[in-house]
Amino acid sequence: MSEYRLAEKPALDALVAMGWQALSPAATLAMRVEENRVILKPVLIAALRDLNGIGEADAEAIYADLATLSDNEDWQRKLRGGYSRRLSGENRDSPITLIDFKKPSRNQFHVTRQFRVAAQRPRIPDAVLFVNGIPLVVIEAKSPLKTTARAEEAFEQIKQYERDIPRLFAPNAFNIVTDGMATLYGATGSPAQFFAPWRDAWPRTAADFPYDLSKDLWCLCEPSRLLDLLAHFIVFEVDPETGRKIKKVCRYQQFRAVNKAVQRVATGEHRKGLIWHTQGSGKSLTMVFLAFKLKTHLTLDAPSLANPNILVLTDRIDLDDQISKTFVACGLPNPAQCGSVAALREAVNRGGNGQILLSTIFKFAGSKEAIPNSSNWIVLVDECHRTQEKDLGAYLQATLPDAHFYGFTGTPIKSTDKDTYARFSVAGEGYLDKYGIDDAVRDGATVPILYEGRKADWAINEAEIDILFDRWFVDLPDEKREALKRKGLTVATLAKHPERIRLIALDIWEHFKQVCQPDGFKAQIVAVDREAVILYRAALSAAIAADLARAGADTDTATAQADAMIACVYSSSQEDNKPSEIAEVQALRDGLEAHYLDAASEKDAKRRFKVAGQDPQFLIVCDKLLTGFDAPIEHVMYLDKPLKEHNLLQAIARTNRTCSVKLANGAEIEKPNGRIVDYIGVTGHLDEALKSYRADDVENAMRDIAVLRNDLKEAHARYRAQKRAMELEGMGEKAAAYAAAAIAADGREDEWFDLQRLTRIFIKVYGDLSPDPAILDFTAEVKWAAAFLRLATQAIAKDESLDHRSYSGKIRDMLETHVHVTGLSTTIRLRNITDPNFADDFVTEEKSDEELQEAFVRKSAELRRVTRELVDKNPAQYGRFSERVLEIIRRFEAGQIAAADGLADFEGLTGDIRAEQGVHAELGMGENAFSILRIMEAAAPENSHETLRIAAVAIDAVYADAAATQPAFAHMEAYLRSLRQLVRRILAEHCIGETRPIREKVEEFAIHSYGGGAV
Repeated sequence: MSEYRLAEKPALDALVAMGWQALSPAATLAMRVEENRVILKPVLIAALRDLNGIGEADAEAIYADLATLSDNEDWQRKLRGGYSRRLSGENRDSPITLIDFKKPSRNQFHVTRQFRVAAQRPRIPDAVLFVNGIPLVVIEAKSPLKTTARAEEAFEQIKQYERDIPRLFAPNAFNIVTDGMATLYGATGSPAQFFAPWRDAWPRTAADFPYDLSKDLWCLCEPSRLLDLLAHFIVFEVDPETGRKIKKVCRYQQFRAVNKAVQRVATGEHRKGLIWHTQGSGKSLTMVFLAFKLKTHLTLDAPSLANPNILVLTDRIDLDDQISKTFVACGLPNPAQCGSVAALREAVNRGGNGQILLSTIFKFAGSKEAIPNSSNWIVLVDECHRTQEKDLGAYLQATLPDAHFYGFTGTPIKSTDKDTYARFSVAGEGYLDKYGIDDAVRDGATVPILYEGRKADWAINEAEIDILFDRWFVDLPDEKREALKRKGLTVATLAKHPERIRLIALDIWEHFKQVCQPDGFKAQIVAVDREAVILYRAALSAAIAADLARAGADTDTATAQADAMIACVYSSSQEDNKPSEIAEVQALRDGLEAHYLDAASEKDAKRRFKVAGQDPQFLIVCDKLLTGFDAPIEHVMYLDKPLKEHNLLQAIARTNRTCSVKLANGAEIEKPNGRIVDYIGVTGHLDEALKSYRADDVENAMRDIAVLRNDLKEAHARYRAQKRAMELEGMGEKAAAYAAAAIAADGREDEWFDLQRLTRIFIKVYGDLSPDPAILDFTAEVKWAAAFLRLATQAIAKDESLDHRSYSGKIRDMLETHVHVTGLSTTIRLRNITDPNFADDFVTEEKSDEELQEAFVRKSAELRRVTRELVDKNPAQYGRFSERVLEIIRRFEAGQIAAADGLADFEGLTGDIRAEQGVHAELGMGENAFSILRIMEAAAPENSHETLRIAAVAIDAVYADAAATQPAFAHMEAYLRSLRQLVRRILAEHCIGETRPIREKVEEFAIHSYGGGAV
């Protein structure tokens, strides 16, 4: 009841207040033809007739088309106007309007609650929003009292709905979860980590709303804003690495920046603007959304938007390629890449409107002749501060004197950079839109960057370079010392001291083993120049090989493994293959030749670096890959090159991308931060390195790791205060867990949720800081807290704690050791149904009430996990078992059965699961074929078992062959279509009923079971 009162009803009230018409569940059902249909038919029919001026029969035919449309991207295209159909009495297709984007008042906006959809497993989302009878937004509400524990449940339910009632999500724009206080949204199919808050109510402010929920829902669901989001801010981007298509919805800063710029173009005001969206926050996608809205502008009319030309410029070929791929991957209409100056001028001079050109600023070098009618060109310039160098900005301005200019940057603009402000910014405005470093970290769009200085003895102070040289090179022969001095002492000379590099390489390897390796993250080493890259490669490879040899590997194997872990990326030089009489120089040139990667090899190395579990683990660079290289898996940058200003900001941002790595044991580790390990002394003079910027723009570009030490102390104090308040101090982990369960059962569950939240924070900060020595004072408490959290979660939620699976590897190993040493392993460890000891809990004789309760709790958690995994594999086959587990737990918690009775029920359930898992062998079928049979039995009960069995075996053969011949078939849309045709043919040959639901569920199962789990 509290969910309705505290979350669901306030959400409905807020929606009604902004113009949504409420429908009761009964009224909604009456409009749906059948309970398994999701479109409000009379509403859609009326809208189709009104918006298109068509008759009842044509509207009915269009409804029939849409009622069977199952592809989300196809729905998106049709909603935006890409739908045509042959109407009665006509000899050609006519465009069909489903939504009037320009006049929101011509559409019907309805909201209903408890929207039950009939299916094999019926589901009831809390609220659904309809535009013209089409369901576009699903809202799941949870009680705010349970927000810390129930957030995962809300996301699980959304995923469950998407799996069990896919019809509701075919036209879906996005989903919302809310507890009445916090509200998150995510695109259809998004994992929980990609749900995010919409923080800024631009062009309004938070003060305009009575409470956060009304603000959040207005931002996302106010009718005209929802139509704007639907029309311009949803894309389907193809991942170039996997070929997988990913649906993306804009974030609030993208919506805000795009609409500010579009307003300027529409009104003709100022004709320029400067946009800073910090690196890692989706700047390239912001440019895509802006180009898309300028191109289609479905929600507004303006002469300047009639058919504009858009020119997207970068300052480097690799960024041009990256932006181009993003535009093409997102399906932007007609982007053309200009590969030469002649091609660019020809395209610009062509005079046709509606072009989208992608190029580099260098194509304009030397160009002074103005393009006629340049006022119809909108120029979007990426990393715009760099386009002002070498008069390139002046050439661009001369070529397109009347164009609109919008500059984008991933780093702040220096306060002294007058040219960039003059070219792109309105006087006195600064940034048209700013999404800074702190904004991105607060929103979870990026992770914070921590820095630590290492090996202070080997840091380089440029002011003392002569003193350091004499000290470090004291053992060098006089003639060599003098030769080096004659060349001129530089930072590079000192940085490449052999002993210095050897010691730093050892330190890097030890640091990497503790911070990156346990969780599968990777690292980049930034050396002072190309020669230093080769020196670091040799020293690091030697350090790794020696370590592997000490662990038992033979010399050749250790060397090969060490070499495979490292890749070097640098530019070649004509000097590299020249012979030298100086042995050291020849060795370096040989190394530069041996380890140089050509374009194809470099691309492959970068691809493998981005993949968890594949080598290389280290990239060693000097200039390349410090900008424009996005590898979220990069956790640490080992910095041994003096960098300043933009170069420093862009380099360190390689580590700020969010990332989660899924380990072989099922654990999923979130990257807690990016780390900069400084060997050159840059961070010791951070203020000087960034002095050209406004202080508030770069205030938290990097945070000293010492900040985490204070965070750990504060997190520990808050956790201990709550623990004392619940009178758990001095108890063992097991006793405290059951005491917490008693407190929660006594109506004080808020206290448990507070302790749960504070415990998680304490353990997380401890793990983030590790291996810093400051953690040692808290290690014993962390061990207790983690074991307690696992036990208490089992006792209270009758489920396993997922926290321990998300701990970093080094923390998880430490905690597992603690659990075994304290004898808690038999209490905590959850077994699989195949474990020989799984049935031990079913023996109830001679067990005390306390032991019976403990056995029931453990079995509840084990069977919830077992059935969850089975349902993920095949919901049609195992869904009923999951629901039986939940029903037994519900009856126990309601006092309807005792622990012994519950264990007996669990024993019967376990037997039924095992029987179900063995049926396929009795029928002489493969396991996958039998799973397909179960899907078909539920969807086509009128067919005979033998008919369905034969068809299931045939379909299994289709997907088994696909997996054998095309292992990546799950990512190949055209190939999947051909497989669907084969499945349709098999179903038709066996006269099996309505085939679409069967084909959809079979394909979903096949992608998971035959296609390597890609979904």
